[in-house]
Amino acid sequence: MTAPFKQRLKWNEFASPDGVAEALAKTVGQALKQAIAERGRATLAVSGGRTPRLMLQALSLAAIAWEKVTVVLVDERFVPSGSARSNEKLVRDHLMRNRAGRAALMPLFRADASVEEAATLASVAVDALPLPLDVAILGMGPDGHTASFFPDAPNLEALYENAEGRTVLPVHAESAGEPRLTLSMQVLGAARLLAVHIEGTERKTILTQAVADGKLPIARVLAAAASAPQIYWAP
Repeated sequence: MTAPFKQRLKWNEFASPDGVAEALAKTVGQALKQAIAERGRATLAVSGGRTPRLMLQALSLAAIAWEKVTVVLVDERFVPSGSARSNEKLVRDHLMRNRAGRAALMPLFRADASVEEAATLASVAVDALPLPLDVAILGMGPDGHTASFFPDAPNLEALYENAEGRTVLPVHAESAGEPRLTLSMQVLGAARLLAVHIEGTERKTILTQAVADGKLPIARVLAAAASAPQIYWAP
């Protein structure tokens, strides 16, 4: 990890989860508006988990031309879309409503397919989007994973390298709990705006140490960013 990478990170710190959710939703909304003005369409990649729920709810109220926005998942558990563990369900419940209900949501999960087959099908769909992504919002787990790049994935370096240049990859890692689908590091890194949304002192410490060390997945993905990554944090 080089010093320039550390210096490019921009930390945005807020006093509460409500504050960081509102601020990040505002930043994302502005980026989507700009993309629509410049390209006529916008692409937004969002993560699952508990942390982004308030932000997704705030973003759903943004006054933008949502009918020109395509939402794609940063990653997905290989579970049916109705499962409580499904990121697609979380995004439908918290973002795809209010004004944002006019947006298009592109799932990664495919029923009646293996995770490898689903990754191939999802890659075709993502390839058809107007890339690069305009916005990608990442989370981070306590093990330093982001998207579905888990430290214990046996082929982690191959996932990073992505020699075939696929936009969606299948992931098998014991700590993940089930197979996963994830946007590639190359797709995430190319996003015009790459943001990390974390909460809590522990997560801040983990991210700070990860950036200093450069080995955990969150650091590897941020190091691949074409633009200066934005960190949004609240205690």
